[in-house]
Amino acid sequence: MPVVRIPGMTEHGRPLDERDVAADPVVQFAAWFREAGQVGLRLPEAAALATATPEAVPAARMVLVKGFDARGFVFFSNYESRKGSELAANPRAALVFYWDELGRQVRIEGPVERTSRDESDAYARSRPRASQLSALASPQSQIVESRAALEGRVRELEALYAERDPPVPANWGGFRLKPDSLEFWQQRDDRLHDRLRYRRSDGGWAIERLAP
Repeated sequence: MPVVRIPGMTEHGRPLDERDVAADPVVQFAAWFREAGQVGLRLPEAAALATATPEAVPAARMVLVKGFDARGFVFFSNYESRKGSELAANPRAALVFYWDELGRQVRIEGPVERTSRDESDAYARSRPRASQLSALASPQSQIVESRAALEGRVRELEALYAERDPPVPANWGGFRLKPDSLEFWQQRDDRLHDRLRYRRSDGGWAIERLAP
């Protein structure tokens, strides 16, 4: 069978040079993240999250990374979801951001911990009311009878909390991935891409170039 060529793929010739990047990978990520927003990407915070069971069975899904700083990269979920259960049993994960318009990827790996209850509650309260009700209604990753059953549960909660804010579920909150490795990938012509990896080393960061 002949190889199927995907139309619309573009080449990017922008170099990624060790002399031009920040010494701190979070600073470098912030610069790339800002550029991703400036080119009009609808959700530059979207990333693929990979987890695994203790038996090394992998799973991946898209999440929205809602914040990042020197402490790590934060996303939120039901702690009893598949990702939550896997992170409880095997608290390491990987994130991949892909920004096609810029020909860029960022890969981040490291241990994961839960955010504080105060941090989780503050983010939950910032969400639209409808999203708060959905989080309260959904037994995430569990088998449900039907879409209609979920919508019925949301209507029940709307009536129950018509005069007050819905509570934040105790089984819902944030995770923080604390990176020990970040790779910045820049698409180049002729598939000779640039890959620079930051790796924790002696309390700082070593920058290494990887072959494409």
